Amino acid sequence: MTNLKEAKPGQTLFTNDSGLDFDDISGEKYRVYVYPDNFTIRIDEPMRLNVSKNGHRVYDAQGVSHYINKGWIHLYWEVHQGAPNFVK
Repeated sequence: MTNLKEAKPGQTLFTNDSGLDFDDISGEKYRVYVYPDNFTIRIDEPMRLNVSKNGHRVYDAQGVSHYINKGWIHLYWEVHQGAPNFVK
């Protein structure tokens, strides 16, 4: 999915001029990336995800864009009730 057609109340509208494809991960409550030195990055309410060979681009419900460099050793998340744990 490239663009969100409608933003939730208080949410910034997602726009994408990069030509990259973003998947809908709005069913996740949060996702956490853990690196070898136990450094962690947590993103609450992630909405969109692009996966590349160098890392992940994540857009969250607060309208913040994140770039997560590859190298993590563990990635985990929790989904909202009723949302699938894994999607294609």
